[in-house]
Amino acid sequence: MPPGACDCHMHFYGPPEIYPVAPTSPFPAPDAPVAAYRRIMQQLGTERVVVVQPSAYGKDNSCTLDALAELGDIARGVAVVDQTVSDDELRRLTEAGIRGIRFHMLPGGVLPWDILEEMAARVQAFSWHVQLQLDGRDLPDREDLLKRLPGTLVIDHVGKFLEPVTTDHPAFRTLLGLVDSGRVWVKLSAPYETSKVGAPSYADVGVLAKALIAAAPERMVWASNWPHPSAQANPPDEEILMQALLDWMGDAARRQKILVDNPAALYGFNQ
Repeated sequence: MPPGACDCHMHFYGPPEIYPVAPTSPFPAPDAPVAAYRRIMQQLGTERVVVVQPSAYGKDNSCTLDALAELGDIARGVAVVDQTVSDDELRRLTEAGIRGIRFHMLPGGVLPWDILEEMAARVQAFSWHVQLQLDGRDLPDREDLLKRLPGTLVIDHVGKFLEPVTTDHPAFRTLLGLVDSGRVWVKLSAPYETSKVGAPSYADVGVLAKALIAAAPERMVWASNWPHPSAQANPPDEEILMQALLDWMGDAARRQKILVDNPAALYGFNQ
């Protein structure tokens, strides 16, 4: 791991009496405190982290914000807020380390498509980006909308194609076209959620990841997706996931970009 390496997508969960799970949650909340994640950082050799509001807590960002406060300058966050949020609250969240708004368009998500444009414009004033998770096969249907969004768009989990696609599939070509716009980034993360090949190579997802890296290495970032809320019964091995990423990235220059330089720019670690 190069110095300053960043995990750009993970979640914290705490005791239910302090952080109640939302009724919309698709998964039970695992036990995932800051102390446990610090051990993962030591294991992998990462030094920075981006804490993403989990769907388990809906629009209650308390657990995420508490973790950011505990971690300090090494952490940034992505929150879930809707159109009722005030500018004062957006300012407070920014000061707490939030740098993005999460739209999760799969079961458990609480923000609808019809507020995406409005919220993208509102949070851009605070230098936030939009983080989007969807079934990548839906990208062609949403392409015009996504092209209209102001600011930066970050797409989760190698596009998260819930059924395998090839690099010449129309939906993947749409993703490459969005990346080519110069303001769309992709997280190279969670291959275990969609791969039919599985560990250790996750080769079917790896083909897509390598194509994305070849197209725009300067807009790719990596993430562990710890503690793997969708795979609590059989969580993936952190080091195998990291090894797959290292294989996808190739040379040291690309590793430096994807693990250090790109996250620093996207999340403002050097500001």
